[in-house]
Amino acid sequence: MSAFWLELTVSAAPEAIEAISELMSRYVQGGVAIEEPYTLLDDGQVHIPIPDAPVTVRVYVPADAGGEDALRRIEEGLWHLRQLGVGDISQLTTRQIAEEDWANSWKDFYHPLRLGRRITIKPSWRDYIPQDDEVIVELDPGMAFGTGLHPTTRNCVLLLEQSLTPGDRVLDVGTGSGILAISALKLGAASALAMDVSSVAVTATRENAQINGVADRMDVRLATLEGADGEPFMPLPAGLTILGDEIGTHDVVLANIIARVIGQLAPALVRATRPGGKLIASGIIAERRAEAIEPLIAAGLTDIREVEENDWITLVGVRAGG
Repeated sequence: MSAFWLELTVSAAPEAIEAISELMSRYVQGGVAIEEPYTLLDDGQVHIPIPDAPVTVRVYVPADAGGEDALRRIEEGLWHLRQLGVGDISQLTTRQIAEEDWANSWKDFYHPLRLGRRITIKPSWRDYIPQDDEVIVELDPGMAFGTGLHPTTRNCVLLLEQSLTPGDRVLDVGTGSGILAISALKLGAASALAMDVSSVAVTATRENAQINGVADRMDVRLATLEGADGEPFMPLPAGLTILGDEIGTHDVVLANIIARVIGQLAPALVRATRPGGKLIASGIIAERRAEAIEPLIAAGLTDIREVEENDWITLVGVRAGG
């Protein structure tokens, strides 16, 4: 392994970050670090993302021939993204750092992050004293995740805080790291069923539930819901199960996925919500709004309210019949 590493850095408009992260991740092994600009609160302890401000993306490659090849390919890919008009993208800058500095350098970009009115995400290596009724979720993102959180996650948390009543039963579909299910339990939910089609996500969620002291109230499964007409919305990985009506009903259902999948799962998502219960859905890019919302309405979701940030829509609705 090289004794030195190259830190590659680029800044861009928020709408370009997903494409840049996907490009850079092709040529690195350690993952992508994303640094959003913040406003500081509570004497500099809490970081609040600044909407629409340029975002910085960093990756690390060995300072050898392989790293130089990765650097060249990333520069070429960024050039093509600029030609496509993906968003304002700066020139790539490089900095050489020693091996001993690389191991922890990415951690410098992770800080306690306020998501909603009460929920704050805290990396394990940061000291932080919660304020008043603030709820702390400890989550170590690792280099494969960004330092800031996607607008869909932030707005899911915001709507969760507004929708959850202590004692509620929660279902989190496409749980990822478990951040939403864990937040719900820390806000007072009695139980949470968290499911994902990725075994890596299931393992991470179980570990994060244990770290946050909520594992005894969280059921984590490698599973999905029925798609439209009772068919799965995707080929099933080995060991994955489809949960139908046996999952029961829930007071709050969360689905931070993508518009197409939300539309495909709409009947099952609404059916999993008790009459009068709340369904929070996100991951919906504005131009694909109809793909998610129309099937949800057809399935019986009413009183829908939308929050939009950077062309991403998060919605909350009520299952009819309550």
